[in-house]
Amino acid sequence: MYNKRIVFWAACTGMFLFGICLITLGSVAALLREKLQLDEFSAGTLFSILPLGILTGSLFFGPIADKYGYKILLSVCCVFMFAGFEGIAYAPSTGILKIFIFLFGIGGGAINGSTNSLVADLSDKDKGADLSLLGVFFGIGALGMPLISGILDKFYGFETILSSVGILTLGTGIIFLLIRFPPPKQTQGFPLTHGIKLIKDKALLLIALFLFFQGGFEAIINNWTTIYLIKQHSLQQSNALFGLSSFVAGMILMRLLNGSVLRSVSVKKVLISSFIMILIGLTILKAGNSFGWSLLGLVLLGAGLASGFPVMLGFVGNRYPEISGTAFSVVLSVSLLGNTLINYGMGIIAQNFGNQHLITFAFAETTIMIALSLLVLNRIRNIE
Repeated sequence: MYNKRIVFWAACTGMFLFGICLITLGSVAALLREKLQLDEFSAGTLFSILPLGILTGSLFFGPIADKYGYKILLSVCCVFMFAGFEGIAYAPSTGILKIFIFLFGIGGGAINGSTNSLVADLSDKDKGADLSLLGVFFGIGALGMPLISGILDKFYGFETILSSVGILTLGTGIIFLLIRFPPPKQTQGFPLTHGIKLIKDKALLLIALFLFFQGGFEAIINNWTTIYLIKQHSLQQSNALFGLSSFVAGMILMRLLNGSVLRSVSVKKVLISSFIMILIGLTILKAGNSFGWSLLGLVLLGAGLASGFPVMLGFVGNRYPEISGTAFSVVLSVSLLGNTLINYGMGIIAQNFGNQHLITFAFAETTIMIALSLLVLNRIRNIE
């Protein structure tokens, strides 16, 4: 037997660490460039390695979780992330640094997927609501790391800060070994062979395609909003960064509401309200030209995008309880591809036509996501 409450909080701790992981490299990029004397190309290479590691971890965590359970997997993820934190802090050369960033990404990608899959397994009903609560801790980690670094860098070097977070991560991995987790679901055979059948499931493919665009949407907002606000709305760098933080804050707040007071609201109503908030947020960002309007638009945009992953991953958990880890691997890997490819596509548009087309690009994504959500709901209703 295992304690669901303890296991749930263990999953939340893992997601908190992933939030820190995802933001760490960007927060120390300038310091690493100065320390290792990196040029633009070398710095860009480092940023490309982290998503590759996250994709690798996302591909392999599912079959491992289904076959062997979560305890060892989560602990090993923490060891990989510990190595990443220490390597980023103290690597003497770019070659060694690349290895540690890749390990960092593998641990982060696997812990992201496995904590989502674990919470879906724990939830008898309202999987989307519980996954929304889990997502709150990702946001806390992503927002908390820059805040803590900003406070502590007056007293300590970034190496000491990263090393300390790494030790905290290793300690978390040891605690995971002491917790009783749910038993493996596929003790016979290897789940990857069963997972091949998932590719033929049209419902899963539609969900994966939705998350492809959801992941890409979040990527272009995270990576291009500050440039858009500075160039199109003439905001100062500090205000533009604060606006981006408000986007994350809106997402955290909405996920907290979805996981608590709005838990009983139907999935259809959640999605409708989400798309309304996205459309209003984009309209405000397009029409408004002040810091206040930009702030409001980004809060609404973050709130609107908050439900996409929890709702769709909830569908996956409901449909594939026996191989939930493998199913999560499939859809999360597709989402990461969308994150990379759509962000790259936005880069091409910005270079050739200007970054003012960010909002137009986002409107196009929203239209596609609305159509896909209707197809997903219709497909799942027909199957049920």
